[in-house]
Amino acid sequence: MFEFILPDLGEGIAEGEILKWYVDEGGDVIEDAPLMDVETDKAAVTIPSPRGGHVHALKGKVGDIVNVGDVVVVIDDGSGEAAAAEEAVAHDTFAHPDEPAAAAPAAEAPPAAQPGVRRPVPAAPATRRLARKLKVDINLVTPSGPGGRVTPEDVHRFAGQGPSAPAVPAAAATDHVPARAVAGDTAFAEFAAHASATIPFLEIEPLPDFAVEGPVEVEKLRSIRRKVARKMVTSMALVPHVAHMDEADVTDLDAFRRKEKERRAGGAGEKLTLLSFVIKAVTAGLKEAPSFNASLDPFREEIVYKKYYNIGFAADTGRGLVVPVVNGTDTKSIVQIADHVYDKAVRAREGTLPADEMRGGTFTITNIGPLGGTALMPTINYPEVAILAMGKVQKKPVVRDGEIVIRKMLPLTLAFDHRIADGADAARFVAELVRQLSDPNLLLLET
Repeated sequence: MFEFILPDLGEGIAEGEILKWYVDEGGDVIEDAPLMDVETDKAAVTIPSPRGGHVHALKGKVGDIVNVGDVVVVIDDGSGEAAAAEEAVAHDTFAHPDEPAAAAPAAEAPPAAQPGVRRPVPAAPATRRLARKLKVDINLVTPSGPGGRVTPEDVHRFAGQGPSAPAVPAAAATDHVPARAVAGDTAFAEFAAHASATIPFLEIEPLPDFAVEGPVEVEKLRSIRRKVARKMVTSMALVPHVAHMDEADVTDLDAFRRKEKERRAGGAGEKLTLLSFVIKAVTAGLKEAPSFNASLDPFREEIVYKKYYNIGFAADTGRGLVVPVVNGTDTKSIVQIADHVYDKAVRAREGTLPADEMRGGTFTITNIGPLGGTALMPTINYPEVAILAMGKVQKKPVVRDGEIVIRKMLPLTLAFDHRIADGADAARFVAELVRQLSDPNLLLLET
């Protein structure tokens, strides 16, 4: 028997949701043939079968969340390895009947805690970085977090630099937590206790039972949607957001875009959108305002200025928001940027965009224009320090040379981290952006 564990799906990815099985229990599978589809918080991936043989057992059904390192399928490949391993374990466990207390913990200990077992364990990227810093093999650390997740405290404890006492069970962490929360949901109790101890005056209570008032439908927060939730909470909790708003007259730019799009039909640049022009203008602006192309390290109290320009754009996939990244926008033409945006947006909606094409961004743009809405207060895509929101282009009466004329106006909102930039910096950045978008000739010359 061969036990196939969920492999490492990429940096920072600890779990995935089973979307589809290509095999059935009791059926056969060919080596390298599709085995299962798993959706992570980045994208959906198809995992091939590492062995051929008879499918003995599937360890999860569609919709289940499985952790990296979990056994997901057992394949009878004729090797007989599992039987031999079981016989050896049985011999070691029961060979010393006078030491049952020692044998039982050894048999029941989680795989990550047993020396010599090298199986990936669920852990946040920050926890993994901490383990590397402390030179700790995270696969050997006993997890105490929800779902068998290794926490920073677990790593410190293993390294001998943290508290020597064992982890406090969730049910015991009851300070400042309503009794009904502990009784009904120990995971909530653990989270609430930690949050209350960290943030003064913060006391989190569980939600009321809404079903008492009327019919409800409950859906698990999973995959991309859960990743979005985590990212947004992190950003809003850590970053002091400030927003600066303005409007750009894109009448001439839109006319130029439409003309070029028609002229290029069937070739490069046929998907020329307003977003591609904005990306190019933003890139030029970031060169003059490096504070908005940076990240703040609060632990080292340092600002990291990035000398490269990778612009991300928010894409609605139907399963949640993802941010594909166009790398090196300072070296790409507007036409090339437009083609990259279209290609990445399509693959993001299909769930086939790989995780490495959604990493490394330095600045993000979100465009709600196609969906409507006059303005948006966006949330910064942490650890970036700024994000630009585009509203819906609308025809509006404006004053030009003392006369009222109808122009196409694009609402813009720049949300930025007030720790490293001030309102004056934002005003200058957006003013230059407005100036370039208002004159396509200027935009093409200066970018």
